[in-house]
Amino acid sequence: METAILFVLVLGLLFAGVPVAVSLGLSSIILIAFFSNDSMSSVAIQLFTASQNYTLLAIPFFVLASAFMSTGGVAKRIIRFAIAAVGHFRGGLAMASVLACMLFAALSGSSPATVVAIGTIAIAGMRQVGYSREFAAGIIANAGTLGILIPPSIVMVVYAAATDVSVGRMFLAGVIPGLLAGLMLMFAIYLVARWKGLPSEPWRGFGEIVSAGKDAGWGLFLIVIIIGGIYGGVFTPTEAAAVAAVYSFFIAIFIYRDMGPMAGITWTTAEDSRASRAGFSGVVYAIAFFFVWMILSFFATSGAETVTFGGRATVGLIISLLILVAYVSSRGERGLAGVPAALVAGLPIWGRNLGLMMRNSGRAFFNEDTRKVMIDASKTTIMLMFIIVNAMLFAHVLTSERIPDAITDLMLGYGFTWFTFLIAVNVLLLIGGQFMEPSGLLLIVAPVVFPIAMELGVDPVHLGIIMVVNMEIGMITPPIGLNLFVTSGITGMSLVQVVRAAMPFVAVLFVFLIIITYVPVLSTWLPYSLMGPEIVNR
Repeated sequence: METAILFVLVLGLLFAGVPVAVSLGLSSIILIAFFSNDSMSSVAIQLFTASQNYTLLAIPFFVLASAFMSTGGVAKRIIRFAIAAVGHFRGGLAMASVLACMLFAALSGSSPATVVAIGTIAIAGMRQVGYSREFAAGIIANAGTLGILIPPSIVMVVYAAATDVSVGRMFLAGVIPGLLAGLMLMFAIYLVARWKGLPSEPWRGFGEIVSAGKDAGWGLFLIVIIIGGIYGGVFTPTEAAAVAAVYSFFIAIFIYRDMGPMAGITWTTAEDSRASRAGFSGVVYAIAFFFVWMILSFFATSGAETVTFGGRATVGLIISLLILVAYVSSRGERGLAGVPAALVAGLPIWGRNLGLMMRNSGRAFFNEDTRKVMIDASKTTIMLMFIIVNAMLFAHVLTSERIPDAITDLMLGYGFTWFTFLIAVNVLLLIGGQFMEPSGLLLIVAPVVFPIAMELGVDPVHLGIIMVVNMEIGMITPPIGLNLFVTSGITGMSLVQVVRAAMPFVAVLFVFLIIITYVPVLSTWLPYSLMGPEIVNR
């Protein structure tokens, strides 16, 4: 009886237009107050407990990192790198847009942020070379969904918090499916491009790939920091999120200088001599390589007792010096003999820029650009956390009323197997995803289906990836598909036009969902190879 009352209350409030978070929280409170033996004090306890969840603390930091990366000009550098890598194929600009979405997804953890950051630039570029507006919008709407599948992912953090599954294993589990989804979309674009005769970009050589990679390298290095830091044992996923937020702020303000008090001020000027620029850049590349070497070598040799910090530093220093000499001698005016003079000539550039950064270090925190990013990130965080806290109260009511146990017994009584159960989960999530925000829907469904999945032998990490992929599809299906609204906003197209444009590529994601559902090794091989199997206490 309580089960029927709870779900009638939730659905009734939702269809009456009440916000999702309020519907979940109010339904839970009404059930506890009038139909349950549970105490009303449990409401306060659950709200407090949910707000103190350490895993969920990663969400505001990932949101903030995404906001700085979206505003700080990283997207245009990633797009340039993607075009250099795959733009020469037929339909290359569209394929580059997908690759750019994959790379940006590894920085942001958010689908709407990926659509906005990449779509505002890529759609305009595709239109200029002859792609239809509908085709460009359909590509970005679908590719943007990779923001919640490729780690780090906010939705994966929510699933981990709801089910006590390891965030680290969930992040690793999304790597292979994320790459597969991107490659499937790119292959579909290639087939369409061959059929419609879509244009390709000229091949600019490996030099352009290297140049674009260097330009985007500071942003892409965040992937190494997050993923490498977590699996190298340096910090937890929550700590990784905090580091990502600080790093994103520093890169956007002080390195790329696309925002903040130093916006538009370049590191070198036309007045700097060739030798001084070569000396300055050589030192930058040497220092950057040394830090990358120290981080990656730490991850690679973390289990080797014979490898010491001093040994790694010595090897890294020698290679960095070789890079420094090779670069300066090739770019300077007098070859190898001119290296010392070029390094000395580069010192004024260092002094000018370090002085500029010191003078603006205080203003960077209170600049209008920084303030706007912080406010936008705060709004997003408050919205997500309000939904999550109410959804976790709803999950508590489900558990206290033993609703998942009753549903488990019912499904087992009807002879459900893991195969038919996963079909039912997909159908439920595909329908629910059309009407609800991913985090809220996941927090409602996960506590119900998770015990059933464990009883039927479904792997918890595999189940999580299935749910995330369903959330992907939900973000591009009407009427509440968030990516559809975002794409409509940046293109000026009506919602109906965006839906029509996105549908052909949604079919690709449906095929991908079937593959992920019934080939669990795609989700479980990498996390279990590196971290071992997930242990669940039933």
